[in-house]
Amino acid sequence: MTDTAPRGLIALLSACNFVIGMGAFVVIGLLEPLSGGLGVPVASVGWVLTVYAFAYAVLSPLLVALTGRIGRRRVLFWGLALFALASALAALVDGLGPLLLLRVVAAAGAGVVTPVTSAIAAALSAPEQRGKALAAVLFGLTLSQVAGVPVGGWIAYTFGWQAAFGLVAALALPCLWLVWTRVPAGLSLPPVKLADLGRVLGDGPMMIAVLFTASFLAAIYVPYTFLPALLSETMGYGRDGITLALLVFGAAAVLGNLAGGWLADRIGPARTLTLLCLAQIVLMPPFSTLPMPGWLLLGLVFVWSFAGWSFTAGQQMRLIALDPQRASVLLSLNAAAIYVGIAAGSAAAGLVLDLAGLEMLGIAGGVAALAALAHLLWSQRVVNARMQGD
Repeated sequence: MTDTAPRGLIALLSACNFVIGMGAFVVIGLLEPLSGGLGVPVASVGWVLTVYAFAYAVLSPLLVALTGRIGRRRVLFWGLALFALASALAALVDGLGPLLLLRVVAAAGAGVVTPVTSAIAAALSAPEQRGKALAAVLFGLTLSQVAGVPVGGWIAYTFGWQAAFGLVAALALPCLWLVWTRVPAGLSLPPVKLADLGRVLGDGPMMIAVLFTASFLAAIYVPYTFLPALLSETMGYGRDGITLALLVFGAAAVLGNLAGGWLADRIGPARTLTLLCLAQIVLMPPFSTLPMPGWLLLGLVFVWSFAGWSFTAGQQMRLIALDPQRASVLLSLNAAAIYVGIAAGSAAAGLVLDLAGLEMLGIAGGVAALAALAHLLWSQRVVNARMQGD
């Protein structure tokens, strides 16, 4: 492999992640339309996100290992095709059970797309540019929060939740064609084997480092999972207000993703992640003080999202530096950990909602962010101790 990606390849990989991100996170904007359409409580609809996240977390590392000897173009194409098919069928069902099953299928397809795109970007980039390359590939994932989640939510409120899933499937079609025609047929990386996966899973310090991704995102998703419902109840927001708040969240996520890669390249991944944990501890509790002036709320949403989504490049750089030879496995497990965090955060949010109400989500998120900081410091200590022992 060279240190320069073929022209346009990074942009294509980013576009694939946009589709994956929109299909995964669009549920955030659909909770109330789904609740009304399916005739189930909002807390129960949260399982549409939770089940997807759990399925992704379990299936992604396994499928990446099982497809390790297959060409990257084929893996990307068929993973994205499976995701598109599941999204199209989701637009046709009318019950919670079938929808949950299709979310598992969609997670299986997505589970090979994102880690493979990250591994390609890391392999094709010079070490000093790796943070920027990873941030660029994951730009699509965060861009899906700027455009995909708000647009999907608006469509769901206007035309019904099925239309939002149909849009995801439609957006996947041009990406499928581009993957097959633009990704080099001979593109390959060192194959990931089940034995490699087993060795990393059995490496305690390494797994502690990987799972920081889960603890950090779990904290964010405690308030984010039910943010539309929270804004509806406390601020009186309807379709347009909720769409605007989600748009601000997404715009900040995109900028944070880019800034996070820049910051990690300059002050190092560990310092970057520590600063971001401290920011989350401060930024989430104010959501338990709503209502507040609209301009102040949108400013809070912006800064919160910016600090939250700045973590992605730094965490990936940190993991690759721990064991460059097993980067593909680590990135696969990191992608799975993203969804472990989403699943844990959304499940915790549902529990907080049932036991304490919407107004406690911000405080609960701040407490979870404090736990994430403790996790990070513990992880750094464990890894440093092993490196000194070696």
